[in-house]
Amino acid sequence: MNRTTLSLIAGAAALAAVTGFAALEGPAEAGTAPARAAAQLPVERTTLVCPAPSDSDIADTSYTSFTPVTKGTGADGKAELSSAVQQSDGGAGDSAGKDKDKDKGKSKDKKKADKPALQPKEPGKPVTGDTSGGDAPALIGTAEGKFAPGWTMQQTTEVAAGAGRGLLGMDCTAPDTEFWFPGASTAAGRSDYVHLTNPDDSAAVVDIQLYGKDGAVKSEVGEGITVGPRSSEPVLLSTLGDTRQEDVTVHVTVRSGRVGAAVQALDEKVGGDWLAAAADPASFLVLPGIPKDATSVRLIAFTAADADTDLKVQLASPTGLITPAGHETVHLKGGMTTGVDLGDLTRGEAGSLVLSQGQAAVPVVAALRVTRGKGGKQETAFIPASGPIGTRATSADNSAKGSTLSLTAPTATAQVRVTASAGSEGGTAQSKTYTIKAGTTQDIDPPRPSGLKGSYALTVERLSGGPVYGARTLMATEEGVPGFTVQTLPDDRGTVSVPQADEDVSVLQK
Repeated sequence: MNRTTLSLIAGAAALAAVTGFAALEGPAEAGTAPARAAAQLPVERTTLVCPAPSDSDIADTSYTSFTPVTKGTGADGKAELSSAVQQSDGGAGDSAGKDKDKDKGKSKDKKKADKPALQPKEPGKPVTGDTSGGDAPALIGTAEGKFAPGWTMQQTTEVAAGAGRGLLGMDCTAPDTEFWFPGASTAAGRSDYVHLTNPDDSAAVVDIQLYGKDGAVKSEVGEGITVGPRSSEPVLLSTLGDTRQEDVTVHVTVRSGRVGAAVQALDEKVGGDWLAAAADPASFLVLPGIPKDATSVRLIAFTAADADTDLKVQLASPTGLITPAGHETVHLKGGMTTGVDLGDLTRGEAGSLVLSQGQAAVPVVAALRVTRGKGGKQETAFIPASGPIGTRATSADNSAKGSTLSLTAPTATAQVRVTASAGSEGGTAQSKTYTIKAGTTQDIDPPRPSGLKGSYALTVERLSGGPVYGARTLMATEEGVPGFTVQTLPDDRGTVSVPQADEDVSVLQK
């Protein structure tokens, strides 16, 4: 093997550690030994984006940054958060975005441009910050070295009154080129915006397609939206079609570049929250962490396939999988969004929804709109279908009260370890091991840091058994309104598989 080949192998390993992806495959040659298992190495760079949190002048937003301690990282690294200070020109933010004073939106970014961002100091300890009012910009962050593996950013906003009042929360997202958002709406009384944030130094071009109950919504406004370098663009979904619809699925695709995307759903009567992107289309879906006191649960599902399909609906309860009476299956028509009210599905117990199909399976995306409270004191949140925890997942911004961790093992019993980090202002980390039985959901009482001061992070690691899905719920009651927000816990992708050499390369150089 010559020096050039060795350089390519080293380059592939370095690229994998930075991007989180590596795959070298080829036919085995006669006489060669089988390839050894790939090594798991920590990623070396992570990018996250947080959308502008609110336009409300009475909004209070907190940010929490946390990186779990990861074996194999070096001593160096840094994490930086900066404002997306530019406002895109010529994109849908001007023609189909927020129908408010655009100049105010541009000036607010400039006003916050020099506001200090969070400065994480060490892995294993959260760092928090906050802002008030409706002029907080989108944030763009990059973590390198020891801060990159599993880096998590939580954005939580409290709005006391007005459209979308309540508790709005989300995990800041990694930029990508495709997103699915079942559960959005263009109905009267709803103002849903898809926030597009470009973390890079070149413009991104984005298409937004809506799918309602009758199929694709015709619109030319959602095509070719330009999101300028290091900028954020809010797009009002109701401007992308001529008819109002209760349930729509939003498909965001990026022609060039990459963006972070999230939907902010604001309701005049029942509050609001962020709708995170659903897991990639699949034939088996888990929607974890339905609050046990949910008064209403609505399932929204979509398949882009030409064929129809029937979803088998099951609830993973504390005692096992059960089939909701009257909602044994949901029929999906190809290319059309379907919404179904499941009522008070959990009936006072922890639960997660499990969707499966028969032999004629097609890829599906899905989300839940969950309501707590009654009458004029209701609040809503969203639970998209989530990927499994895999190796490890983290939720930041937990407090001594008001946090619930929900874990489900839909197919086989699993064992997990939950670690409560040190507090942001003091405290010592604590860990505890739990067994989640097959087909069940458990709302566990997680460990808390001893001597806790401030907020803390919860890190879940799957130790053995079948796949585990999870979600964390934050609750904060304000004037009798049960504010809450749910964040799912997909794998943090903190490590990457890198192929190992089979033989002594010094011999092969000859």
